[in-house]
Amino acid sequence: MRDQIKRIRYDPPASHRLDIEVLALSEFKKRVTPDHLHTPQRVEFHLILFFTAGHCTHMVDFESHACAAGSVLVLRPGQVQRFDTRQSDWQGWMVLFRPELLYVGTSPSRRDDQDTLHQLEEMPTHQWLPANLAQAATEAIQRMALDIGGIAGGTRLHPLLRLQLLVLLTRLHLARPTNAVQMSGSARELQRFRRFRLSVEQDFRRWHHVSDYASQLGCSEKSLSRTTLAVVGSTAKQFLVQRIVLEAKRLLVHTSLPVASVADDLGFDEATNFVKFFRREVGDSPARFRDAYESGEVNRKEDHPTRRRKLR
Repeated sequence: MRDQIKRIRYDPPASHRLDIEVLALSEFKKRVTPDHLHTPQRVEFHLILFFTAGHCTHMVDFESHACAAGSVLVLRPGQVQRFDTRQSDWQGWMVLFRPELLYVGTSPSRRDDQDTLHQLEEMPTHQWLPANLAQAATEAIQRMALDIGGIAGGTRLHPLLRLQLLVLLTRLHLARPTNAVQMSGSARELQRFRRFRLSVEQDFRRWHHVSDYASQLGCSEKSLSRTTLAVVGSTAKQFLVQRIVLEAKRLLVHTSLPVASVADDLGFDEATNFVKFFRREVGDSPARFRDAYESGEVNRKEDHPTRRRKLR
């Protein structure tokens, strides 16, 4: 019985003492079994998948992304993915790294460190690179792979790899299409929203009311809602509710936990309150949603490589 989503931790070989690993997807497929690929996995590190050949459909949190040469997927810690086992011709690169690699010190205390982490959070899950930018990304990743494998230096390599990773992330950020969803609002609103987003990620299981977050951030509920509306186009309550719903869907679909256990995991006092909440927000009961997904009735969205997705 699946009582939890399989967690994939950053766990490179013992001899690999770096906070980043770069693998060709061909090598990655040799290391794992088809069952591993097909099983939903909650990653606990940052992950960049860059496809250079072939086709596959990669699932990230209930969205199916049709990937081909030039497709880039950026996953953040906590997201759930599943690889495509129906296709075997996909090739490319995998870059996985711990957030600590991006810190100049021991924590993200510098403004530049924080801005980089926020930039990662705000990247689209899926984007497509035209040929010239795809070539530049390939060269950047290959350079990292060569340095990791060819320079003896242990953790002394971190400053070099940090700079190389920042170059790659900057290229991906600059390659975002002009019609991609952009965050707006003033610098102050953006800063407050980012603090709110971090707090929601840490506390959504125990705090279900916007007032808790507003109190922590030292502002009123109305002010916080105006901020989130200005930055992402939804109220603070809507943003919080969406996060709780996403986790509920993850647990319902990717585990066999009873609905009452899902409710308890998400901080609901009574299972009936969770059922009412889920039905109001999703339009179906938790049990019905689980059954519909398992039977294939749920509409799984397909994403063409050239289509642009809204940030999750």
